[in-house]
Amino acid sequence: MLRIVFSLGILCCIFSCKHKEGEYHSLKEKIEEEGKHYQDPGISSEAYIGDINTIEITEGAHTFLIPERKGQIKSYACTECHSKPLAQMQNDPGEQKAHWDIKIDHANANAMNCATCHSGNDMDNLHSLTGNAIDFNQSYQLCAQCHNNQVEDWKGGAHGKNIGGWAKPRAAMTCVNCHNPHEPQIASKWPARFNTEKVKERK
Repeated sequence: MLRIVFSLGILCCIFSCKHKEGEYHSLKEKIEEEGKHYQDPGISSEAYIGDINTIEITEGAHTFLIPERKGQIKSYACTECHSKPLAQMQNDPGEQKAHWDIKIDHANANAMNCATCHSGNDMDNLHSLTGNAIDFNQSYQLCAQCHNNQVEDWKGGAHGKNIGGWAKPRAAMTCVNCHNPHEPQIASKWPARFNTEKVKERK
C-alpha cells in the first residue's frame, strides 16, 4: 500500500510540472529556455569602447573588459614620489604634502580612514581589510568587501554602465569610473523640468 501511495505521489509531481509551451515556472527558467534559440546579430561594442584602454577580467562566470585604471592615475607608480616609508615622510618637514588635503566622506571616521585601503609600506597597491594587496586595476575587489551586493550586480551587468550596451565584447565601467572612492555619494540632481522652470524665472 505504501509503495502505491509513493508511486502516485511521484506521478502527481511529474504531471503537475507539465505546462503549455510558452509557460514557465520562473523568470530564470524562461530566460534559460528562450536563450537556447538566441541568434547573435553580430553587433560589436568596439566602436563605443573607442580609445579606452581596457583589460580583460574574469569574475566567477563572467568575463568582460574594464577600463585600465593605473594609466589614468596622474602620478602612478606612487613610489616614484613616495621614496621613503610614509611614517618618515610625515615627520620630514622638507617633504611636500601632496595628499594631506584629501577629505574622506565615505564612512564613519571610526570605521574608515586612509589606511583602510592604502598601506604606507606598499603604496603601489591597494590593501584589503585582511592586509592582502589588491592591484589598482582591480579596485572593485576592495569595494566588494563592504558593497558585495552592488559588485555582484555589477558583474552580471545590473549595476553600473556597460560600454556599448550588451554587444560583444562586453565592456563595463568599474566602481571608480562613476564614484570618487574618497567621496562616493553621487550628488542628487534636480529634474530637467525644474531646471527649465528656473531658467524661465531668471529671465
